[in-house]
Amino acid sequence: MTDSRQAFELPIMVREEDIDELGHVNNVVYLRWVQEAATAHWRVLASEDERARLLWVVIRHEIDYKRPAMPGDEIVARTWVGEADGLAFERHTEILRAGDRRNKEKLLARARTLWCPVDAKTMRPVEPGPEVRARFSTKSKDPLLPQEGRSGAPRVHG
Repeated sequence: MTDSRQAFELPIMVREEDIDELGHVNNVVYLRWVQEAATAHWRVLASEDERARLLWVVIRHEIDYKRPAMPGDEIVARTWVGEADGLAFERHTEILRAGDRRNKEKLLARARTLWCPVDAKTMRPVEPGPEVRARFSTKSKDPLLPQEGRSGAPRVHG
């Protein structure tokens, strides 16, 4: 399996229905893209058993809108995992035009989301297990788990 702490990229095409009355992508669509990127990353890296056992729900979104996405834009949602604190798993996402991958000054949006794992059968919050915790967080604030750090910018795979 690939390291989940590397950035994962999801290509996205702006659809006609994403455009609002201002002529650009509606802010709510960015949140959909954040969720789609996180979900795609999970599906790529989680085992079949983990996908059957666990679901993830958003408990917090923070998003900074930098520039508008326009009709016809080819977008990339780049996501990577952050820290875990109890059952709150941090994830970062950047949204940018595909041609602007190397230019941070042209970010369209940046998001920080907290996700909580839930049992797929009971729909109740659940400890995901040490393997999932280690794979889907850069370090844990849980004193019983090893501290892992991440240095530098995330590497990209997808």
